[in-house]
Amino acid sequence: MLSLLLLHFALAVCAKPLVDRLGRKAFLVLAVAPAATAGWALSRWDAAAGGGTDDWTWAWIPDEHLDVALRLDALSCLMTVLVGAVGALVLLYCAAYFGDREPRLGRFAGAFTAFAGSMLGLVLADDLILLYVFWELTTVFSWLLIGQDSERRANRRSALQALLVTTLGGLSMLVGFVMLGEAANSFRISEIVDRPPEPGIAVSVAVGLVLLGALSKSAIWPFSLWLPSAMTAPSPVSAYLHAAAMVKAGVYLLARLAPAFADTEPWRPVVLVLGSATMLLGGWRALRLTDLKLLLAHGTVSQLGFLAVLTGAGQRNTALAGVAVLGAHALFKSCLFLVTGIVEKAAHSRDLRRLSGVGRSLPGVCAVAVLAAASMAGLPPLIGFAAKEAAFESLLHGTGGAADRWALAAVVAGSVLTAAYSLRFLWGAFARKHRTHGPGLLPDTPVDALPSGLSAAPALLAAAGLLLGPAAGLTDPLLAAYADTFPGDLAGALAGAEKPYHLALWHGIGPALLLSVLTWAAGALLFALRRPLLPVMHRLAWPRAERAFRSSLLTLERVSLQLTGAVQRGSLSFYLGIALVVLTGAQIAVLATERPWPELRVPRLWDSALQGVTALAVVAGALLCLFVRQRMKAVVLVGLTGYGAGGLFVLQGAPDLALTQFAVETVSIVVFVLVLRRLPARFTETFSHRRRAVQGLLAVCTGVLAAGLTWFAAAARQSEPSGPHLVHATAEEGVKNVVATTLVDLRAWDTLGECAVLAVAAVGVTSLIFLRRRVGTPGVVARRQSDAKALVWATPSEEWQQASGDAPERTWLAAGGTLSPERRSVVFEVIARLTFHPVLVLSLYLLFCAESYPGGGFSAGLVAGLALVVRYLAGGRFELAEAAPLDAGTLLGAGLLVMTGTALGGMVHGSDVLENGVYHGELPLLGPFHIASSVVFDTGIYLLVLGVVLDITRSLGAQIDRRLERGAGARPARPPAQEPPDPAGEVTP
Repeated sequence: MLSLLLLHFALAVCAKPLVDRLGRKAFLVLAVAPAATAGWALSRWDAAAGGGTDDWTWAWIPDEHLDVALRLDALSCLMTVLVGAVGALVLLYCAAYFGDREPRLGRFAGAFTAFAGSMLGLVLADDLILLYVFWELTTVFSWLLIGQDSERRANRRSALQALLVTTLGGLSMLVGFVMLGEAANSFRISEIVDRPPEPGIAVSVAVGLVLLGALSKSAIWPFSLWLPSAMTAPSPVSAYLHAAAMVKAGVYLLARLAPAFADTEPWRPVVLVLGSATMLLGGWRALRLTDLKLLLAHGTVSQLGFLAVLTGAGQRNTALAGVAVLGAHALFKSCLFLVTGIVEKAAHSRDLRRLSGVGRSLPGVCAVAVLAAASMAGLPPLIGFAAKEAAFESLLHGTGGAADRWALAAVVAGSVLTAAYSLRFLWGAFARKHRTHGPGLLPDTPVDALPSGLSAAPALLAAAGLLLGPAAGLTDPLLAAYADTFPGDLAGALAGAEKPYHLALWHGIGPALLLSVLTWAAGALLFALRRPLLPVMHRLAWPRAERAFRSSLLTLERVSLQLTGAVQRGSLSFYLGIALVVLTGAQIAVLATERPWPELRVPRLWDSALQGVTALAVVAGALLCLFVRQRMKAVVLVGLTGYGAGGLFVLQGAPDLALTQFAVETVSIVVFVLVLRRLPARFTETFSHRRRAVQGLLAVCTGVLAAGLTWFAAAARQSEPSGPHLVHATAEEGVKNVVATTLVDLRAWDTLGECAVLAVAAVGVTSLIFLRRRVGTPGVVARRQSDAKALVWATPSEEWQQASGDAPERTWLAAGGTLSPERRSVVFEVIARLTFHPVLVLSLYLLFCAESYPGGGFSAGLVAGLALVVRYLAGGRFELAEAAPLDAGTLLGAGLLVMTGTALGGMVHGSDVLENGVYHGELPLLGPFHIASSVVFDTGIYLLVLGVVLDITRSLGAQIDRRLERGAGARPARPPAQEPPDPAGEVTP
């Protein structure tokens, strides 16, 4: 199973090179994966029919009961055969349908193969979370396939519509999955179905959310609007996704969970009512459409409602009928979509009003369509007849009481509509038609010659439907193996109401056969009276789904604009105030409910007087920030509070925290200073006394709450402190630094997630500066100086000195010559030159000594970043480019790659993710050494933090410099005739 999944995705990755090399023949290679899947499933058919299963499990997160679990049983075996066989035939069809010069054919082939692999993973998944992952993968790949011709607006809109509807249902379903897994104490689907959780409000809500996801995926009303719109996709996509695969995912989920939850509210009412409504509305709509694909699309919607009724009814015989109809529908509907693609390709139209006499020109294609449409209408001896007979029989003799009678009435009425639109499709695609105005027949539509092999795939599908009709009994053991998983109804069994039904072509003359004859006759009559009934159809038609979707989006946009206008006022203080109000309000409500203070102990104010003095200095600095009017003074005071907090860490004996606090505070001050260059020097906002009072009250409440929560958390400790245990754990590993070991070993998962968030935040912040694209790292300084006219750092005096023939200055920094003399500081340049390399060496020392001494990748990366910041402040953006020739994105990516590789390294050696390991070796002259995986992980943190600092420095520093230079370059230059000042009067270093 795993090999087949990997084969699909491997071929998907190789699809574009294969198409570039082989052209459309690459589809023949890609068809190997689904064909092998179908062959493997057929080889396991008998075992699955006997109740056997094939299982493969890998414990992903054992503590959370999350596994990568695959399972093949009777239901998944049937779905695997359909997904593989139909997928292989559609890929063979693509080899003849597309041309070698089809635009974006490689992307289409890759997305199609990846979708087939995702669908295979969905039907084999035995874990709720894994099923959701493949569920969303099918959504993403279907979005790509529907929007294949992305230059057309209709394709883009249809793809977005399908994505929005199915994603909304998928997210709701995920919440339901989590609730079900928690209620059942397991996320394994097989375990949940065997031992479902006790009914209750939580389980009912979870079932409702899961139904929302399943019904939206299978286009059940009111979510059916996306499927007809998706007909803008190529015909092979419609034949696979919208007949055999994607739209069956929701039906498959209903069939999978029905044995456990069909009796749980609100399962049966929702499924029966919405399924019946969908069958009737879709069939009625199909009777008045003139586009062949849209006709089939609404027919598919109708059939999906039929499938939902059968698979969700919660009875053994209806379930057997449901999976029989599911298989039959995949065969005849995918065949009809492929036939529609042939007709469109030959006649260049899908409008049945323009098509006439195509059956005379394409008799073989017409014969194939007749077989498929007859199976859709339920005519013998095709598989569709056997499946529909099973549906009638199961609803006639079911144990559902009045619900079964109403469902039977809806199914019979829907079958009448099915027979009518089946005839309408055959007439519209192949029959000769009379003129709308005037006597006589329309001339036959000219058709082009068909590519060789184009009719092979639909012919095989139609033949399968014909052969499986008489051989329906051969499929009964597998279908019955699934149906027998439904719990028996005791009252029904005692009354003998529901006996096990067995699928077969002929069960004799009975009520089910009479209902079938009735539906054929009524369907033929309805088709014959189509013209007189056309005004009635138009009067009873509901608004188009596309119009409803546009209206809903427009309403959503208006509401969002009003809400945004009310909340997003452009005031940072307002945003911060809202966040603090929510925080304080929620926490105060919790405190008032829990009341944790009766057993609190009075905390000590300080351990030493020096701590009290430092704390008072921090408070004083914070209070002074309220009264200063200059931004730079406020930044300095805020920085002093941060350094004071670091001093408290030092006094408390936490050098690691202090080192990190000092480095973070220094970088923060630099960022503040860089930003202040674009802001006024003084605060210009004026606030009323009322607003100041409200802000002050909120600030005091927030501070008191933060201090109180800290006190409550520390005083509410119930277990022993973990410090001694951490010291013991680190000592066993031969290291001493508890903080660094905790970050990169004991809590490495948290660190990995936080680093990923840090990288995303850095990219987001810098993207606000680089509106279009990131500016690459400039070349060498000599090449930069060729553009000196645009430099804001250069002044006319520099140009005059160069023109006068003076000897070039010797600078301490590589890019020092790009600065104008009045903006240079020789002392700063000397300090930057002398300290840069020692600081880098210090950062490496902090990185590699972190096992036993203060340090670590985070603080070391900050220290290295500060070295680059000093070079930038001393020499400008060119100096920064000279000091760090690498792109910041390269460092970010390398850091994440090293951390992720280290995390997965444990799996390579047969242990868990992020499992620590140590390599011991010996080097000449140096002697024995060891390398721990935690040090490698810390190196990734070092690279990532360094990349973050470099990215921020370039965006808030160098990029703003570039904009200032552009502004300076736009100013009028000094007249050339003006004499330069005396060089002796210039300030020189």
